[in-house]
Amino acid sequence: MSVQNKKVKKGLSKSLFIKGLQCHKCLYLNKYSPELKDEITPQKLAMFASGTEVGLLAQQLFPGGIEVSYEGLSYAEQLGKTKYLIKKETKNIYEATFSHEGIFIKMDILHKGNDGWEIYEVKSSTEVKDVYYDDVALQYYVLSGCGLNISKAFLVHINNEYVRQGDIDVDQLFFIEDLTGEVIEKQNFVASEVLKMKEMLGTGEPVIDIGEHCSDPYDCEFIGHCWKHIPENSVFDFRGRGLNKFDLYRSGIVLMKDVPVDLLSPDQLMQLDGYLKKKNFFNEDAVREFLEELWYPISFFDFETSYMVPVPIFDGVRPYQQVPFQYSLHVQQKENGELKHFEYLARAGKDPRRELIEKLLNDLPKKSCVLAYNMSFEIGILNDLKSGFPEYEEKIDNIIANMRDLMIPFRSKAIYYWQMEGSYSLKKVLPALVPELNYEGMEVSDGAMASDSWLKMITMEDTQEIEKARKALLEYCGLDTLAMVKILKKIKEYFI
Repeated sequence: MSVQNKKVKKGLSKSLFIKGLQCHKCLYLNKYSPELKDEITPQKLAMFASGTEVGLLAQQLFPGGIEVSYEGLSYAEQLGKTKYLIKKETKNIYEATFSHEGIFIKMDILHKGNDGWEIYEVKSSTEVKDVYYDDVALQYYVLSGCGLNISKAFLVHINNEYVRQGDIDVDQLFFIEDLTGEVIEKQNFVASEVLKMKEMLGTGEPVIDIGEHCSDPYDCEFIGHCWKHIPENSVFDFRGRGLNKFDLYRSGIVLMKDVPVDLLSPDQLMQLDGYLKKKNFFNEDAVREFLEELWYPISFFDFETSYMVPVPIFDGVRPYQQVPFQYSLHVQQKENGELKHFEYLARAGKDPRRELIEKLLNDLPKKSCVLAYNMSFEIGILNDLKSGFPEYEEKIDNIIANMRDLMIPFRSKAIYYWQMEGSYSLKKVLPALVPELNYEGMEVSDGAMASDSWLKMITMEDTQEIEKARKALLEYCGLDTLAMVKILKKIKEYFI
């Protein structure tokens, strides 16, 4: 629908301005067709929630402030309350609200310093990203336009070296970076971009094709809409590096089968050949060499860990550190022997790591071959546990020394089934080798969902809901290790 048939909406906000810098079409669709957005994933909702928590904690850096809340106040009332608080020279204002030239913004923290007002934008990131300069520069532009004397502009972000001990120490949790010079330099750029965006919003949907901007600096929320013309088995389905997929697309090459083979890596050629001819590939010598490195007893092992938690939830933990809360372990003492299953899933109320490592050390047979899928992940978690609990260092080192990686023959393409579509992830390997076993229909079906489910579970009070969540988590993690059992069995049937 053309803009002539819609009420023209030229107003901007901080988030809309950043979207507009990334892509004018994204801005336009947000204003006129927000119903076309992709569905928000539980993981993204969890990220939003953690961002809110970080913002509230950052307010403690400037205590005693007054908040201008969204809830219960109209835009006009928020603007009025902010104006009143500024007139009273309130030292700290949270969510201060301003409007200038049709740009409506709410600020994280506005602080009255000795030389004027100071902007503090809070981010959950552990570093200052380029896009944050644009975010703060727009705030400076609006506040200056409203006649406020802005002396400084800062970014508040997470210090990833902070280790929690007791209550959160906000002075240690956050870094504060001065962006004032860069922000002032960007004022002409901001003014120019604001004008371009408003002109675009008044003239109709811009014709902008897909490109690198779809995921830079953020994944666009209209991928499903803007990419719907891309067919299956397109150039974008090639795995690996070295192929400029957008260059191919812009030159008119969309399908995998049309890509000149001299542009493809050996692995990509294998993927293409597999797709076109439904052909599998095997390097028997490499597979047998891998199998010779395994021994009995053998333990199939998998961790589940928390993710995307900027504020450490336990003592001894850093921001964004992955805390193991669950494992699954299938053990065979001998070839074709009985398969025994051991598992652990933390309950709410305390740091699970000591209990987890003690149970794992008890469950693992001595000198067992420990088989993981992408063992670098498990090794990273074990090294974290070793750092946190040095009394178990020697025993953890023994586990690490005995680890082997079931991913190796698939990553190296010693085993390649065309159904894997160039991937060597467990979610692709399992249905290719063991089609009767899959993750479809499971309440928890990937690691991100597992983390989200556990973080929700530990705050639940309803006993039935807790047990339902536990059951789903145990089923998922148990399938991960059972999948490894079945995959190894399939490999041995074929190659021995």
